[in-house]
Amino acid sequence: MSSTPHRIHIAGCPVDNYSMDGAIAELCRRIDSRTRTHVVFVNAAKGVQYHQNPALRDVVERADLLLPDGVPILWLSYFKGTPLSGRVAGVDLMERMVGVAAQRGYRVFFLGASADIVQKTVAIFRQRFPQLLVAGFHDGYFSLSEEETIIDKINRSHADFLLVGMSTPQKELWVDRNLAKLKVSVCEGVGGGFDVVAGLTKRAPLWMQCAGLEWLYRLLQEPGRMWKRYVLWNSSFLWLAFTDLCKGFGRTGDKGTQSYLRRHS
Repeated sequence: MSSTPHRIHIAGCPVDNYSMDGAIAELCRRIDSRTRTHVVFVNAAKGVQYHQNPALRDVVERADLLLPDGVPILWLSYFKGTPLSGRVAGVDLMERMVGVAAQRGYRVFFLGASADIVQKTVAIFRQRFPQLLVAGFHDGYFSLSEEETIIDKINRSHADFLLVGMSTPQKELWVDRNLAKLKVSVCEGVGGGFDVVAGLTKRAPLWMQCAGLEWLYRLLQEPGRMWKRYVLWNSSFLWLAFTDLCKGFGRTGDKGTQSYLRRHS
């Protein structure tokens, strides 16, 4: 039996203190015990939307696991004096968990992206992990009237683990709305993770990931579509981070800043 990690607030948004290995162990425990679980990833953009979108905020607060996906979230946790154990990036956890599923015999269902991308993602994972039990897959372009049919398809597949490749807040709202109907143990939103696996989108080099610059790499890939989003989100998160640190100044802020500088000097 695992203990529930301390849930902290970063820029006002709740986050659970799991490392990558800890998150994998917890997801396996929940699959083995058939514990229905909604996994949500928290990054800077999600932190901003948590404050701006009341519907998403309600979903986040109901979610079972809130994993820290974003270097700025980690940085701010150090400055606050409540350091998180590490980053749990959605794409990385997806790839790790698919490998674990192949080893442990979990059945995985892939939902989201376009038909060709989700098919290519499944084919790539099958090539990487020949023992993988693919319960099924379906693209993410379906209407509300088709939702019950999709849910029935997932349930009939006897999937243990559902990966939802949709954008925010669509994936969070979809899982939250349908969680009680789904017979899947763990539902994990992976955003554009299928696009990454299929090679449609490239991830930033490791040094940019560690420096918290993935957003810049994505912006350079799609400047016309992404500039407004990142300018607004990043500036809003900086303000949230500043106000969060001001609230803790004189209590844990100075201690957290010194701890962070020691770790990264």
